[in-house]
Amino acid sequence: MTKRVAIIGAGPSGLAQLRAFQSAAQKGAETPEVVCFEKQDNWGGLWNYTWRTGLDEYGEPVHCSMYRYLWSNGPKEGLEFADYSFEEHFGKQIASYPPRAVLFDYIEGRVKKANVRDKIRFRTTVRHVAYDDASGKFTVTADDLANDHEYDEEFDHVVVASGHFSTPNVPHFEGFTTFNGRVLHAHDFRDAMEFKDKDILIIGTSYSAEDIGSQCWKYGCKSVTVSHRTAPMGYNWPDNWKEVPLLQNVKGNTCTFKDGSTTDVDAIILCTGYIHHFPFMPDDLRLKTANRLATANLYKGVAWVDNPKLFYLGMQDQWYTFNMFDAQAWWVRDAIMGRIEIPSEKSALTADVEDRVAREDAGEDDYDAIRYQGAYVKELIAETDYPSFDVDGANDAFFQWKKHKKQDIMTFRNNSYRSVMTGSMAPAHHTPWKDALDDSLESYLQN
Repeated sequence: MTKRVAIIGAGPSGLAQLRAFQSAAQKGAETPEVVCFEKQDNWGGLWNYTWRTGLDEYGEPVHCSMYRYLWSNGPKEGLEFADYSFEEHFGKQIASYPPRAVLFDYIEGRVKKANVRDKIRFRTTVRHVAYDDASGKFTVTADDLANDHEYDEEFDHVVVASGHFSTPNVPHFEGFTTFNGRVLHAHDFRDAMEFKDKDILIIGTSYSAEDIGSQCWKYGCKSVTVSHRTAPMGYNWPDNWKEVPLLQNVKGNTCTFKDGSTTDVDAIILCTGYIHHFPFMPDDLRLKTANRLATANLYKGVAWVDNPKLFYLGMQDQWYTFNMFDAQAWWVRDAIMGRIEIPSEKSALTADVEDRVAREDAGEDDYDAIRYQGAYVKELIAETDYPSFDVDGANDAFFQWKKHKKQDIMTFRNNSYRSVMTGSMAPAHHTPWKDALDDSLESYLQN
C-alpha cells in the first residue's frame, strides 16, 4: 500500500489512530505510511501536563488545559480501552476515579506496547493543509520547532486529531480591566493552592466550573461563588458555596449579578468553555461546529462531507472518550484502507449528518444523550474489528455516576463500578477524595 496518511496531534485521538493502523499491521494487513505531527515534546495531548500557560518555549499557544490535582470526573469504566484493560496495565483492578497521572500512565502503556512512537514527529506543528483537486493529494506544511525549519509533504489522507478543549472561549464583562485581582480562563488554571484562603468567583456551569470550584474548595479556598447564564447546577454544595445569576459588572473587588446581589472576590475564573479552532485548515476544509454530539459536516461523525479523504476525530461533545476515539479511529482506518466504502454521492453524506442532528435534538435529557452516544459507539465498532464490548453496561456506569453526583457532589468519586471489559468490580480508593491531597501515581496505587 503506497498511501500516506498524516495525523495531526498525538493526544488520545491521534494515538487511537496510530494504534488502529498498528493493530491491522499486527494481523498481517498491508497498511499505509503514517506520519503523526505533535507540537508538544511528548504524547498524551491534554493529559500531558505542563506548568506553562500562554505561549510555550517556541512561541506556540500552550495546548494543555490540565491542572494539578485533577481526578477523572467520570468513571474509568466508561472510557476503558476494549483491547487494553486497566487490569492488564496495572496488574490489578484500581478504583474508579483515577487522577491525571494514573490516566496518563494508562494511555501511555497501550501505545508503548504497540511500539508506535517512531511514527510521531514531536515538537512539530502543522501550519497549513491544502488539497489539490488535480493530484487528489493534500500538502501539509509543517514546522519543526526545535530546528526552526518549515517544510511541505504530500499525503493521500489527513486525520485531524488535535482536539477541541485547548482554545478558550473568553467573554468580557464590564470592569475586568480595573478588577483588583486575577482574571483567568480555566485553560490557564494550574494549581488550586494559589486560591487558598481566597474568595473566588467562577463564571459558567460546565464540568470545568464544577470541578475547578471543587478543587479550590478541597484545597482550602475561603468561598466559591458560581455565576450562571441560564440555570444553576443545583448540586448539594458545601456551606461556603453559592450559585448566583450572571455577572453584570465588577467595580474594584465587588461583583454585581443580574438579580442585584453583590459579593466581593479575590479572583475570577472563567469556566466558559472552548471553541473548535483549526487555524491550519483553509475555509473549505475547516470544521465549524458547536460543541454537540452530532457535529456539523462530518459523515459518521468523522469524514468531511465536502472531501471524505479528510477526517476529524473526537470532535463531539463527550460522555464517552477513549473508547469512542478508538471506535472512530478503527472506522477511519478501514475507510482509508478500502475496507469500508464511503458513499460517493454528497447527498448521502449530508443526509447522514442531518439524521444524526435530528436524533440528538429529539433527546430530552442527559440520559438520552448518553444512550445516543453509546449507540454511536456501537454503530462504529459493528463495522470494524475493534473488540466489541458491553456499551449498555458502560451506559449504566454513566447513569450511576449521575445519580451519585446528585446525591453528593463532593463524595461521588468515592463510589465504585464494574468493568465492562473484565467484569471485575473496582475497589474503593484507600482515601476519600476530599482527603486525598496527593494525586501521584504512587499514592493512588497503594493498597
